[in-house]
Amino acid sequence: MNLEILKIASNTKNFKDIEKYTHFSKSKNPLCGDEIHIKLVINKQKIIDFGYQGKSCIYCQATASILSNKLVNYETTKIKDICDYANSYFIKNNKNLKKEWKFLSKLLSQKNVSRQQCILLPFNALKKIVTKL
Repeated sequence: MNLEILKIASNTKNFKDIEKYTHFSKSKNPLCGDEIHIKLVINKQKIIDFGYQGKSCIYCQATASILSNKLVNYETTKIKDICDYANSYFIKNNKNLKKEWKFLSKLLSQKNVSRQQCILLPFNALKKIVTKL
């Protein structure tokens, strides 16, 4: 196990329930049973608050943690791009991340290709929200 992934996942600042959320989504991996719930507060096309909960592996938790910390104040139009990019990352066998998304470099890495479904689960839940906007 990668210790950096463990460190990212241990930041549980946004592992919380948001009672007055404006948007909600969940995703489940049918292969392993991982499940993630994402609640957002969106105002004027920006994420104001981001909470996540679920029962999942360390890779899924790390992804949810880093997204919840980095995407607050992001415009929702950019969220779809980052979700699409993450989903295509492993398929296209990319070697380099776009500069603006370097914060994902510990997760979106070819050494994590065997855990791609775990890593992509929070992206997929998030994309469900932004495609409805």
